[in-house]
Amino acid sequence: MSLRSINNLEMFLRRCTAPTLRRCYAASVSSTTAHTAGGSDSNKGSSGDSSNNKEKNKSGWRSVLRFCVPFSLGALVSAVLILPDDTATPTVAARSLTGRRKEFNFIADVVAGCGDSVVYIEIKDTRHFDYFSGQPITASNGSGFVIEQNGLILTNAHVVINKPHTMVQVRLSDGRTFPATIEDVDQTSDLATLRIQVSGLPVMKLGKSSTLRSGEWVVALGSPLALSNTVTAGVISATQRASQELGLRNRDINYLQTDAAITFGNSGGPLVNLDGEAIGVNSMKVTAGISFAIPIDYVKVFLERAAERRKKGSAYKTGYPVKRYMGITMLTLTPDILFELKSRSQNMPANLSHGVLVWKVIVGSPAHSGGLQPGDIVTHINKKEIKNSSDVYDALAEGHKVLEIVILRGVKQMQVKITPEDP
Repeated sequence: MSLRSINNLEMFLRRCTAPTLRRCYAASVSSTTAHTAGGSDSNKGSSGDSSNNKEKNKSGWRSVLRFCVPFSLGALVSAVLILPDDTATPTVAARSLTGRRKEFNFIADVVAGCGDSVVYIEIKDTRHFDYFSGQPITASNGSGFVIEQNGLILTNAHVVINKPHTMVQVRLSDGRTFPATIEDVDQTSDLATLRIQVSGLPVMKLGKSSTLRSGEWVVALGSPLALSNTVTAGVISATQRASQELGLRNRDINYLQTDAAITFGNSGGPLVNLDGEAIGVNSMKVTAGISFAIPIDYVKVFLERAAERRKKGSAYKTGYPVKRYMGITMLTLTPDILFELKSRSQNMPANLSHGVLVWKVIVGSPAHSGGLQPGDIVTHINKKEIKNSSDVYDALAEGHKVLEIVILRGVKQMQVKITPEDP
């Protein structure tokens, strides 16, 4: 109770107990008077003493009051606390949790609106077949998404090319599978379109990457590690990450950087904003928390050029140069990326100043057979320093039958030998 409540209760008890005490005192005085009414004059002489006794008795009942009030307060408080009435005890009503899932699960709302347009892409090796099913084995996989109802699919170029003796197969979100043909490829931007013979497909809306801000929520959809229909979320870390910062030559692209988890198989899938619109195409991952996507504004330019080519009726004829095949996806280690990797991992040599990071190794490829693993850093090929991905392509173009590659695996330096496949 507050101090004011205690004072009010004490005043109430005083008013209640004072009349009773006065009546008790009056009764005692009257009995004393009746007992001494017939006495001698000596009693009259003691009238002064009687008045003094009255004053003492008056102070006595006040002392009794002061003594009784605390006990009365305690008894009253105890009675109030044990009352069965619920209104006597203050309670705090808990907020109902009903409806919070529907109100706050905005990521699930995004996936429900656009997830059906995401597809799973498999690259089948036509030279090797599964022993039990008799079907071609899967050499690699990736993701894509439908951009036209009549079966046009957008993905990364590195997902569908540079693997000889293969065929492309697309699996839709409803489980149906179709063979696909490559319509357009742009290796410079790492974009490609596929066509499957089906209509009435759900289409992914294309947004605007130019209006993005750092810190915006985004959702990455795709099939990492062949696990189709996978969803991860994060934010836009940077909206203008120049290709030169990533060591990518001949690419005039400002990539989107995100911390949404992107790994093998996510390549080609959409990076979606909270409006359910694709604002990028997942392209590459450097390390946990650092991934990059091709801005959708750049993708629109590629699609416009591809549409013009189709209107002119020109057929697609391997519009990309055929190279010797090694079977890796790589990323140049620029000074900025090296600094980031060294700050995140203790297994990076302090004297490492150049190289190419092996991001993905295709199963069954020459690189896989030779012993390369994702995360390896290529520093030398045939005793020549490797400073960027172009140096690797130059080494392949030299025509050596065997490539002697020096790599760093953690802090350990190793050497592997790889025999590339001729086109």
